[in-house]
Amino acid sequence: RRCVLEASQQLTEIINSETSAESPEPTREAEPADEEESALHCLWVDKFTPRRYMELLSDDYTNRCLLKWLKLWDTVVFGTEKAVKKAKPSAEAHPPFNQPKDQQSKWKTKVQLTEEILEAELDQHKRPKYKVALLCGPPGLGKTTLAHVIAKHAGYNAVEMNASDDRSPEVFKTRIEAATQMKSVLGANEKPNCLIIDEIDGAPAASINVLLNIIHRKDGEGEAVAGTGRRRRREGGLLLRPIICICNDQ
Repeated sequence: RRCVLEASQQLTEIINSETSAESPEPTREAEPADEEESALHCLWVDKFTPRRYMELLSDDYTNRCLLKWLKLWDTVVFGTEKAVKKAKPSAEAHPPFNQPKDQQSKWKTKVQLTEEILEAELDQHKRPKYKVALLCGPPGLGKTTLAHVIAKHAGYNAVEMNASDDRSPEVFKTRIEAATQMKSVLGANEKPNCLIIDEIDGAPAASINVLLNIIHRKDGEGEAVAGTGRRRRREGGLLLRPIICICNDQ
């Protein structure tokens, strides 16, 4: 036993001396090893989560509808008219299918009806008719992932908040206004925010009323002063950023 202990001690001393002599090289290789270990120990949900639009496995129709709605905000947020110009020809491109015109006027597919809704005229502030999108479905369907990926795909900085955590209407209002009115100042490339409100079905009625007031009340104020004071209206807190709400129970 004594001989074995002496031999093991000699081996450990030899190994320690060799590693200390070659210390500059292993430190450089330590970072990839750490990354590999972290990759091995991370959850599969995080490891294989979609990071681009083409990697999404959720319903393609839902993905396209949400992306189309988000692109309607381009006129206000990015100052581009492309989204509106593209929307008009697409509505006219549907009639010349291999179906008679009478049948098309009577029966419209779900896709055509949704596109007509999404291609409705923008309001006087060049915002889409519907200011908030609601994604609903059972847990694990990919609603939050879809919102984040599409926001990033459309050029936004995704800001997520949990409605069931912020129970106070005052805190809820402050967080919504901060996310929809302030720019992201992290990093060199500033991107406009897209607010994602998770678990909206867990929010109290007072918080829901706060959200509705931000959407509707300020809309009415803008219409009352139509034609004058455009700059003053925008500084008054008019909602100029998209909001995506997520819930399990519609």
